[in-house]
Amino acid sequence: MVLVFDERLANSGRAETVPATGLFVLIGAGPHTSWLPEEIQRDNGGFILTGQDLLRSGQLPQGWPLERPPLLLETSMPGVFAAGDVRHRSVKRVASAVGEGSIAIQMVHDYLVKRKLAVHS
Repeated sequence: MVLVFDERLANSGRAETVPATGLFVLIGAGPHTSWLPEEIQRDNGGFILTGQDLLRSGQLPQGWPLERPPLLLETSMPGVFAAGDVRHRSVKRVASAVGEGSIAIQMVHDYLVKRKLAVHS
């Protein structure tokens, strides 16, 4: 038996006990992104839009200042990247979030190198 605590039940003060053979702990499934600037676009659920999800009918996002499209994990603010559960359409698994985090770090490095080259040329 497993005691289930769900945000939908939290306000009611109720808990539910159900038979189970496995358990998945889903913490962080709801994004807390309201602290981000408005320029960083989110979906209706508050998850951050990145990369191709920012394009509308193949067009660059409104206000996007660069000629290139946003990179895979880049938000609507150039040079700001999002990874893990907070990202729209992410897998919502720890291993995936860790992998995305390492990819985001590489993208930040590449972004900074290209920006430095553009400033100095």
